[in-house]
Amino acid sequence: MKISGNLIDLFNREIYAGDICISNGIIDGVKRSCKVYKNYIMPGFIDAHVHIESSMVVPSAFAEVAVKHGTVAVVADPHEIGNVLGISGVEYMIDNGKRVPFKFFFGAPSCVPATDHESSGSTIDEGDIEKLLKRKDVKFLGEMMNFPGVINNDKSVRKKIDIAKRLGKKIDGHAPGLIGEKLIRYAKCGISTDHECSDIDEARFKLKNGMKVLIREGSAARNLSKLHGLLKENPGNVMLCCDDIHPEMLIEGHINEMVRSLLSKGYNIYDVLRAASVNPVEHYGLEVGLLREGDPADFIVVDDPGRLSILETWINGKKVFGDGKICFNTPKPDRINKFNSSSIEGDKIRVKNRTGRINVIDVHDGELYTTCFKKRWSEERFVDSSLDDDILKIVVKERYHDMPPVVAFVRGFGLKKGAFAGSVAHDSHNIIAVGTDDDSIVSVINRVVKMKGGLAVTDGTEIKEVPLPIAGIMSDVPCGTIAEEYLHLSDMVKDIGSQLKAPFMTLSFMALLVIPEIKLGDRGLFDGNKFEFIDLFSVEPLTTNDKGRMA
Repeated sequence: MKISGNLIDLFNREIYAGDICISNGIIDGVKRSCKVYKNYIMPGFIDAHVHIESSMVVPSAFAEVAVKHGTVAVVADPHEIGNVLGISGVEYMIDNGKRVPFKFFFGAPSCVPATDHESSGSTIDEGDIEKLLKRKDVKFLGEMMNFPGVINNDKSVRKKIDIAKRLGKKIDGHAPGLIGEKLIRYAKCGISTDHECSDIDEARFKLKNGMKVLIREGSAARNLSKLHGLLKENPGNVMLCCDDIHPEMLIEGHINEMVRSLLSKGYNIYDVLRAASVNPVEHYGLEVGLLREGDPADFIVVDDPGRLSILETWINGKKVFGDGKICFNTPKPDRINKFNSSSIEGDKIRVKNRTGRINVIDVHDGELYTTCFKKRWSEERFVDSSLDDDILKIVVKERYHDMPPVVAFVRGFGLKKGAFAGSVAHDSHNIIAVGTDDDSIVSVINRVVKMKGGLAVTDGTEIKEVPLPIAGIMSDVPCGTIAEEYLHLSDMVKDIGSQLKAPFMTLSFMALLVIPEIKLGDRGLFDGNKFEFIDLFSVEPLTTNDKGRMA
């Protein structure tokens, strides 16, 4: 088989007319030609860090959409389903990905649970990590979110890192805002990447200390505008990723959108395309072709390098996308889940007023980090949402052992009425809700409970929902279907007042304890800088009782 066009050679940094000869899925010849072609052939794109689960579809359905955008491979951390179902969830993702002609490179989730300060559905211990990393199809130790554990030489954390080193697997990082001596200690433990940089000086410091920086452009966190200068300063150590991408965004674009944006800013085409393909292949040792003789025949055909309209996508010598159509079938996924939560009543989320100011979570649109500000309340017996101040009640309901809900307050969601909730709540995926009044909050939480996982919105009169029957975080319908349903729910949230670009995604990260400054887990309000619980009415740390609940 022969494919012809203008070849973009990223190693010799040249573009020339040529032919690619393919045999048994391998490029067995690359020949120059004197012909004139209008199309261009380049290596396919690679997402260097993604949680497939955030797209709310299984890997096979994700692949259906990704190939349309020229993506041929992803480096995927199945951390989300790991927190729900443990090692069986990871194996589910690997097995499902093998049902389609797409290159999924999964990792072994390092932090399940993400911290010891929340309740997850399962645990992945050192024995599980070793079992996973011994598999040829598991390429790396997933993002080490417990950076205090790394820095303070936690025994369990060190064992997981040592296993990865012994087996020759890369170790992904997760260190938002970490610089100085702590970052140096973190990197020296063998942490090789970080995708949490939101400031270019932070990214430069991490690069200086031997880490690769993954520039992220996802549904909740978008850092390309601040970090793109790294591509000129240190192009060999930069990769591109989305981290978390919701279905409506995936339908519109993937890594191709980042590439297009960088090229429009005038960056060198070879540096941009290397960041989107060569750099992750070389870092992780991926079996992905890069248009060289002897490589797997993985590539894309485009109309023009600037416009980047994807004409064809090829993986292992087979056309998987062409003429605007997917060239493979996607089987119906199996349903697996772990959901053990009963409904709640309004008196369970009432907050008695106490002396002192309330620690309020302050949301910043487009960012995962939050800040804390203190609000002194009036003298009423109970503390409720204050719509005039845009301070709303936020609730987390643990879903694995049916523990009581916990309550705090948040500013920035902008709701004027109603509430919305979901069982997508990073990283343990308990139920999380925010709303203007207790009746609305209770109604959406109970709808999620009834579905055994999903999303729900109410305007105070009617409720709309989207079921997520796979682990309570993914659907079993095509990405286009879930995208349409998700957009409808998001629009409803905006209709009741929210101005956030991605309200459900933002809500889901309000429970992510490892991202500073302040978050709400199923055991209480948590200071992500000090890594300890704080009282709703105080800055003093709390202790936990023998059940792990706040005393």
